[in-house]
Amino acid sequence: MKREPVRYLTYRDRRKKYLVILTSLLLAAMVVAAGVGAVPIPIAEVSSILMCRVPFVSRWVPNMGRQDAYETIILQVRLPRILLAVIIGGSLAGAGATLQGLFGNPLADPYIMGISSGAALGATIAISSRLPSLIPGLSSVPVAAFLASVATMTMVYYLAGVSGRVSMDTFLLSGVVVSSFLWAVMSFIMMMSGDSLREIMMWLMGSLSNKGYAHVKMASPYAVFGIFVLIIMARDLNLICLGDDEARHLGVDPEHAKGIIMFASSLVTAASVSVGGIIGFVGLIVPHVMRIILGPDHRLLLPASVIAGGIFLVSADTIARTLIAPAEIPVGVITALVGAPFFFYVLRRRKVPEG
Repeated sequence: MKREPVRYLTYRDRRKKYLVILTSLLLAAMVVAAGVGAVPIPIAEVSSILMCRVPFVSRWVPNMGRQDAYETIILQVRLPRILLAVIIGGSLAGAGATLQGLFGNPLADPYIMGISSGAALGATIAISSRLPSLIPGLSSVPVAAFLASVATMTMVYYLAGVSGRVSMDTFLLSGVVVSSFLWAVMSFIMMMSGDSLREIMMWLMGSLSNKGYAHVKMASPYAVFGIFVLIIMARDLNLICLGDDEARHLGVDPEHAKGIIMFASSLVTAASVSVGGIIGFVGLIVPHVMRIILGPDHRLLLPASVIAGGIFLVSADTIARTLIAPAEIPVGVITALVGAPFFFYVLRRRKVPEG
């Protein structure tokens, strides 16, 4: 009897397999999150309501006697929050995977660039001064946070640029210096803010409560564009990780590529922080876990981290809004409770034993 030859998975097949699995888990997490809350909704009904909004699919979905109240809760209250969690989680995880590869350090995080400090200062100014809304349906806080974070990003690039080149060490130090200065200014404003202090603190802890489609529309174009650029640059990032000289020999201009990669990482971080506040550790935990499971190839690691980041933040936000319902915990608190021990674990693993 003739034996069938063993067929090994090619890289393309393996990449497709993992991305399909992660995408399925993300969709499952979104459906479960839409059904969980102060008003529990059966999963079958959640699926029916959501699928009825998918083009070319609604005609095949049976009418299960859906209740208008359920549709309102899912489509107007929970769905925009879930979509925002996917956008923010995916953006921070994608930026984290990129920066960890670029700096060669698993402890690198999107917030090391100082973007969060700029966004925090912009939000603090908007809240304390009660700036009027500039965009219909959207408060002035995310708009001010985004503009301030982009200004901070520009400042860090300017300080880090030496003779037309951006050194990784200089870039990191520039982010730390600018961040320290902006936090000092923000602390002074908070001290003088009076009744606005509690609102500022809630924003700084990171929360997705009271978010709507206006926030999704604001963040999604920048997040999608930035993630798209990062995924396109994944091959160049692989070569840069080998060293600048090796990258040049293989046809990549490392300085040009680094500039594009850092700009895209900064853009997605700015978009995320402006609408969600300071949600830490997503860009640290998710890429590190994905790198352990999938390996260091950024052509797979980057899209996988983006999807897994969405899964992580959707799950964390579901816990945040249901753990002590009807009250809510800021999702930044949940990610910090998970992330701080994980950070310590990674730090201990990297510690070189003496002797």
